[in-house]
Amino acid sequence: MKKIFLSFCVLGMVNKIAAQTLEKMIWFNEPSKWEIKNNTLSMFVTPQSDYWRISHYGFTVDDAPFLYSTYGGEFEAKVKIKGNYKARFDQMGIMLRIDKENYIKAGIEFVDGKYNLSTVVTHTTSDWSVITLDKTPSDMWIKAVRRLDAVEIFYSFDDKNYIMMRNAHLQDNSPVMVGLMAACPDGDGFNAVFENFSVKHLPDERRLKWLKNNK
Repeated sequence: MKKIFLSFCVLGMVNKIAAQTLEKMIWFNEPSKWEIKNNTLSMFVTPQSDYWRISHYGFTVDDAPFLYSTYGGEFEAKVKIKGNYKARFDQMGIMLRIDKENYIKAGIEFVDGKYNLSTVVTHTTSDWSVITLDKTPSDMWIKAVRRLDAVEIFYSFDDKNYIMMRNAHLQDNSPVMVGLMAACPDGDGFNAVFENFSVKHLPDERRLKWLKNNK
């Protein structure tokens, strides 16, 4: 009976920790309206906000909502996203950020009435890659896997079958802010919902190789 009681206590602690994950994170550019409930973040995305540096458009902006925690080493981060996109460039997803000149944001971006898998990679200047979807998803999963000096970005419609959408450089051996980003460059804001955000530590491959060779 004591073991059963302890098991329930441990399970309760695990659930409590999971529920507190988002609540322990930090806002960069906190939006005016947001709520965290049952490990779900709902926000009204700040109008006229974005992340972009210099290239093509000739301006720099760094003012969209971003809820994050800082992680070192190698990891896998993923989240389920859902938004009522309205205006051109409405977007939401995951962001990995070292500083204002080095970051990756990836997710869904609404452009000219179409849903696009979008990735912006910024190292001093920004670039932008898109994959137009042939259907309108009610929601989807975005996953980022950081290994050494690279980040692989994946998407999924069911959290089972993941397809790579981008492989990008990110500075190795640097702490990274990891979290949930949404932006509304052209519009008046929209509702965005992030569910089941998680970050899983991955053992460093170089260390594992060294341990294997030095038993």
